[in-house]
Amino acid sequence: MIAYLSGKLIEKEANSIIVDVGGIGYEAIISLSTFYELGEINSPVSLRIYTYVREDTLQLFGFITAKERSLFLKLITVSGIGPKLAITMLSGMGADEIIVAIRSDNLVALTSIPGIGKKTAERLVIELRDKIAEIGGGDTSAKPNVNINGDSASSEIYDDTLSALMNLGYQQKPAAKALNKAIKDDTEMSVQKLLRRSLQLLAKG
Repeated sequence: MIAYLSGKLIEKEANSIIVDVGGIGYEAIISLSTFYELGEINSPVSLRIYTYVREDTLQLFGFITAKERSLFLKLITVSGIGPKLAITMLSGMGADEIIVAIRSDNLVALTSIPGIGKKTAERLVIELRDKIAEIGGGDTSAKPNVNINGDSASSEIYDDTLSALMNLGYQQKPAAKALNKAIKDDTEMSVQKLLRRSLQLLAKG
């Protein structure tokens, strides 16, 4: 059972990375929160790992922090939430935000995450409200905000966000439409918040 990987980052996308450990490349599925904490290609990387094994399936899920992995393990104990949906949740909201939402019975916040309906949100609150206290709130490293003037972001921010959406499987046209709407919704956004807002809009159709 693989629980930890430390090596060189040789490939990264919004939802997966490949880590070279002694000449062997390990692919791990990651959340957007972890993606934004990674360094550049060929930089050293260390990840906590959850190994998912089912019949002929073996997948690694990677986490940059122990807290994110601990929350992930709690999430997948809830009926109807598998590893992929748990990773989607951690991409839709930060670990601390999810913990606060569950502990405060904030169903509106939980259902804003793509793939989480009202019944699933209710199960999360009922089953995890008392169990996640041990994880704690902790501090999160805030991303620097990007000033967005009018309806357009800087070219780099826009391109990076659109590319991440397409890497997650969305077509360019609907992804761009959601991104433009997300930019209009707020005049000061971090890249991570902009991407999460776009995902929420895409989930609503």
